[in-house]
Amino acid sequence: MSQILVVDDEAIITMQLEERLSAMGYTVAGMSASGEDAIEKARRLRPDLVLMDIVMPGKLNGIEAAQVIADELDIPVVFVTSYADDAIIEKAKHARPYGYIVKPFNEMEIKAAIEVALFRKTAEQQRAAAKIPVEKNGAASVGADETEGPQYLDLPDVKAVLLKDIFTDLILFLYTDQVTKDPIFKFALEEGMKKGGRNLFAYFHSTVHRHFMKEIQKEQLFTHRLKRNEVFTLLPILEKCTETLQSSPDGKSTLKVLLDFSDIEEFEDILAVKRLLLSKKTGGVPVSGIIALNIGYIDHTLIKSLAEGIEKIIVSTGKDTTLSFAHRSFPAESVAVVPQATIDDVVKKSLEPVVLSLLTRPISGYEIVHEIHHRYNVLIPQARVYTLLYILQQNGYLEIKMSGKSKLYCPTEKGKKFIAQKLNDFKQVFQHVLTGTPEGILQTGHRE
Repeated sequence: MSQILVVDDEAIITMQLEERLSAMGYTVAGMSASGEDAIEKARRLRPDLVLMDIVMPGKLNGIEAAQVIADELDIPVVFVTSYADDAIIEKAKHARPYGYIVKPFNEMEIKAAIEVALFRKTAEQQRAAAKIPVEKNGAASVGADETEGPQYLDLPDVKAVLLKDIFTDLILFLYTDQVTKDPIFKFALEEGMKKGGRNLFAYFHSTVHRHFMKEIQKEQLFTHRLKRNEVFTLLPILEKCTETLQSSPDGKSTLKVLLDFSDIEEFEDILAVKRLLLSKKTGGVPVSGIIALNIGYIDHTLIKSLAEGIEKIIVSTGKDTTLSFAHRSFPAESVAVVPQATIDDVVKKSLEPVVLSLLTRPISGYEIVHEIHHRYNVLIPQARVYTLLYILQQNGYLEIKMSGKSKLYCPTEKGKKFIAQKLNDFKQVFQHVLTGTPEGILQTGHRE
């Protein structure tokens, strides 16, 4: 049972953490309200992990205390703080934390951060025992000078994690109850069917399949409802699917899977499914997709068992949680990491195409601002959005309809053509900037 040291100067927070940690099966080794006391208790109690606030009274703040604990005791630290501005995060990175959670937090965020941190620490210790040093990108470095001091994984400046093409390999997706998984599943199924081949969605509880009734009827998507104690029934289904793939005359058929296991009561059967898929893939069968589980039921030892053989792992614990990636089972190159500052800059400078892309239905200015914040975590002044909408309305591209007290903006027929053309123009410009001159565009920027 892992022992946790809780450090926070707010008594209510430490009491909440003690209660929640105990309920999750951890032992609270001690509690502290200052950086100096945290160091003293860490030296004396030797906990497995420290949950550390950043701003506290005394000579040492949480970041400085974490640096001492990491350097002297090599104990993993996860920051739990109310501060998430770039300057604080930049300072926090120098303490080499294993996670960064922004208050207010929930139980699943805490559990996920602790388990991933413990898993990462265990992996580092195993690597150290094997005398394999760690490069900063998380890969093993063979032939490096073993006499050098310890090297640490940098905490990535992550506030947005964007999935790349998710159907090129097998991926382990760990989520929490607080994360809305259905949009990700819906996106995965849509992308899979666009690529053709066979698509299988197996699940315990889901409503996602209701979006694809036509595709299911046309047998473009196959579904399998899992029942308690019946995970093993997936094995013959997968065997049958892959056997017919191997005998496919065109040699181009593929199998893309989305397997959502809500919990791990049948963990050995889940591992058997994973091993079958990996063996088929190793044998040359074109199989790819997602194995998804709720991280609330998984500790770091089970994560290790699940991760074995799967190179790409995505952990989704909430938009305010910064993820730390452990050794080669959590390679940073498996996901595209985009700093929030970059997203802020791009969205604010490209506001017009962003707003135009949302004008696919009657929508209010407030809804546009809210949707931009929801999608990109970027706050846009309402005045900028309403200025764009006013200009479009004055040019006859939008008309206003009332819904109760809400003013909705609706594209006119003229506006629909304008918006489509404008978005295409933006697409051409972005393509030109990123990849060179697109087809149909001269170097001058004029159409041929």
